[in-house]
Amino acid sequence: MKTNFNFIENFDALDESQFNKLIREDDAPFIKYPFLKALENSGCVGRDLGWAPKHLVKSNKNVISGFLPMYIKNNSHGEFVFDHSWSYALNRAGRSYYPKLLTAIPFTPCETRKIITESVSDEYIEKVIQLMKEKNIETWHILYPDSNLKELFLKNKLIERFGYKFIWANKGYEKFDDYLNIFKSRQRKNIKNERRKISDINIHFQIKEDDSLRIEDWDDFYKFYKNTYEERLQRPYLNIDFFREIHKFRKQLKPVIFFAIHNDKRIAGSLCFVSNDTLYGRHWGSSFNIDSLHFETCFYQGIEFCINKKIKYFDPGVQGEHKIRRGFEPKRTSSFHYIKENDFRNAIVEFCEKEKSEITRYLEACERYTPFNKEYKI
Repeated sequence: MKTNFNFIENFDALDESQFNKLIREDDAPFIKYPFLKALENSGCVGRDLGWAPKHLVKSNKNVISGFLPMYIKNNSHGEFVFDHSWSYALNRAGRSYYPKLLTAIPFTPCETRKIITESVSDEYIEKVIQLMKEKNIETWHILYPDSNLKELFLKNKLIERFGYKFIWANKGYEKFDDYLNIFKSRQRKNIKNERRKISDINIHFQIKEDDSLRIEDWDDFYKFYKNTYEERLQRPYLNIDFFREIHKFRKQLKPVIFFAIHNDKRIAGSLCFVSNDTLYGRHWGSSFNIDSLHFETCFYQGIEFCINKKIKYFDPGVQGEHKIRRGFEPKRTSSFHYIKENDFRNAIVEFCEKEKSEITRYLEACERYTPFNKEYKI
């Protein structure tokens, strides 16, 4: 049976029923058909924004058997693995860093399968490298892939770059107080104080998911989300049309919104998504700058939700040492990078080796900083 590899520039070109056959029950929501389609159809990604779709599709007699999400990037916005120093270095050498190729879910630093198929092979990598040669593109970057692809990437001369994030793990807690018991008394008191600051000013929370979600809820959430960017004089990555598309497919994508309410009025909200075993914290916003409101809305509400729903992990997003003091444990992450020319490749290898040592020391320091009781074993 003849196998074809094709690059497509519009996710709509894929047959939804065929694509869905590639998706597993334990996949994160972000590689599901309606999520990727919503990003393009809402105009959150596109050529004008520096995110030109160039997805690689494998098919047999027009039946999809594999998919690799990819974009031609003219900038490094919305990626969360920072390569600005790389672009400066190549530009100083008189060569162009952009456009580059990026395999990632836009604005979503969460681990997912990046070659979505039942049978992973070298062919996917070979086709992308061939495209790089044809288009004279210097680099290809694969961000937050699942760990099963590491051997394949290294065999094909991709460079591993390490990063980190902080993950909360459910140790079989029955209630929030069980979780608090893992902490030393001082930090346990600090968390209680942070929560009390919110309850003492009569802020309570409303959780909207599944059938309880209404289109008006997304309008309210978007106001908060947009405000966080406008305070920094930035344009939000996502628009209201994207969130309205997500609402249409909430049964598949399983969004959850935690709304903070004061005097019967919503004043803040955080958006998460649920997979089989993980709650993903993605976006948040607030109308007011209230002490500890971010911690309660984005961390403690999610932790309680995981405890109540028996969810194993809570991934609240990238970076942030402040998460350690609230029970999130450090975890090393990986990205992989194909550098076409040897001179630049050698420089990136050296860079990543030095960075690896720095990150190793940093994570060791994080382990020492964890505020858990001695008898609690991470």
